[in-house]
Amino acid sequence: MISLIHSSSFYELASLLVLSALAGIIGTYLRQPLIIAFIFIGVLVSPAALGIVQTGDEIALLAKLGIAILLFIVGLKLDLKLIKSLGTIAAFIGTGQIILTVLIAFGLSYLIGFNVQEAFLIAIALAFSSTIIIIKILSDKREIDSLHGRITLGVLIVQDLAVVFSMIVLAAFSSTNVSGEDISLLKALFEVAIYTVILLTGLALFMRFVALKIMGFIAKNQELLLCCAIACAISLAALCDVMGLSKELGGLLAGVSLASTPYREAIISRLASLRDFLLLFFFVSLGTQIDISVLGDAVVPAIILSIFVMLFKPFIVMGLCRVLGYRKRTGFMAGLALAQISEFSLIFAAMAYSAGFMTQEVLSLITLVGIITIVCSTYLISLSEGVYRILQPYLSFFETNTCQKEQEDDAAKIKKSYDIILFGLGRYGQAMAKGFINNGKSVLAIDFNPEEVRRWRTLGHDVMYGDAKNSAFFHAIPLKDVQWVISALPQHNTGITHEDPRMIIIDALKHEGYQGNIAVACHHVETAQFFQNIGVSKVFLPFHDAAQRAVEIVLDEIEKD
Repeated sequence: MISLIHSSSFYELASLLVLSALAGIIGTYLRQPLIIAFIFIGVLVSPAALGIVQTGDEIALLAKLGIAILLFIVGLKLDLKLIKSLGTIAAFIGTGQIILTVLIAFGLSYLIGFNVQEAFLIAIALAFSSTIIIIKILSDKREIDSLHGRITLGVLIVQDLAVVFSMIVLAAFSSTNVSGEDISLLKALFEVAIYTVILLTGLALFMRFVALKIMGFIAKNQELLLCCAIACAISLAALCDVMGLSKELGGLLAGVSLASTPYREAIISRLASLRDFLLLFFFVSLGTQIDISVLGDAVVPAIILSIFVMLFKPFIVMGLCRVLGYRKRTGFMAGLALAQISEFSLIFAAMAYSAGFMTQEVLSLITLVGIITIVCSTYLISLSEGVYRILQPYLSFFETNTCQKEQEDDAAKIKKSYDIILFGLGRYGQAMAKGFINNGKSVLAIDFNPEEVRRWRTLGHDVMYGDAKNSAFFHAIPLKDVQWVISALPQHNTGITHEDPRMIIIDALKHEGYQGNIAVACHHVETAQFFQNIGVSKVFLPFHDAAQRAVEIVLDEIEKD
């Protein structure tokens, strides 16, 4: 059977796709990331195991195409507006996390026994977190719009910028002359600088005078748009490779050159599936490069580095959040979400290995750390509320006195009575609060985002800094004469348990003897029915209510006509 498969590259790819599909199905059933399934298949089909893949040239080619398309899409998203919108908080936490992680991981790797160069490359790989894994899980839990979700996304943007810069620097150090012989670092950097200036100048002129016009013509045909986008990515990747730069840098710059056009979203949406398909071959290729014979020696270092990533990396984020005045829960949730290494870490390591800067043993080690941290962090993030509840008594160091002081100061400044108390100053909560205030109602808003609390206070509104999940906080709330207590907090996929902030609010209000009306916001009819059954006065369905109101407006206009 194996000899038949080896008789044709087509048969090899067909076998590989079938095995990858089966592994993907099993991984999805076990709720594991597909990345892990594909790396496992790579190990399984390697010459050291089943031997289905012998040379791997075709897989390597498809993997390179996948990386070029991936970085092309990253480049499409790297416009100036995105970089300018990056807040100082995300910039501080993201930059601080990267620097501290690299420094500590470098020292740890060096102590384990790696040389300076290998320890530094390992440290860089450990500094980045998986955008794909984090966004997927936070989206499933409906925590993307939460405070810790927004902080996490901001940090990921900083990491994406940093990993791109790291790849550019790595490309510069890996440059060789035309004959392929080694050249001095100074000459290499000089040549890279000259080529980069020429390339960037050409791209700037293209973006300024050509891109918009030619893309406007091409975009009239969607198939042509897709073809030209791929051609742009691959051709510029090839050009950079010829110039002594990296193919990855070429793909990235190709994306940047089209980022300012109005067609980038259309290109991204059409290339996303192709990117995911081709990246399958990258992760499989990565698996084939894992040397099973040396994995035994790599297990102990991999476990040590994985513990660092999953334990100390979150502590670094928590410490930085503490400096900015966030509560320990916010820092913990943001840090735990970042407790794995990135798919870009694996790409960076593969680039370093191809350039001869690290051995196959080190590449296998980083890949093993990736497998361990991605698998474990998937469960940790999914069970974050339970994990936090267990560790909460030991995290007092990460709770600042500023949080306590803000809460006490707010309690001293607020009025003695209000018509409405509103939990949550997100988009929905702010819209509700403004509506009540504009209609002459006195409103006390409560939120645990220091930025929103300060901003709301500067607008002249009454606000308290507090966490709805801290039931002890409710004794400081002036509930006397309050007609409505409303929860506009984002819905979390934690189930209707005591972990749900809305349930904590309801239970705490009952404990305080509150007799007024309670309203909560929900996203699902089933959840709304549950709250109605336990006696909540009113349940809001934001999307359903907005849609119903839109229908009423349109019907009114039709009747007028």
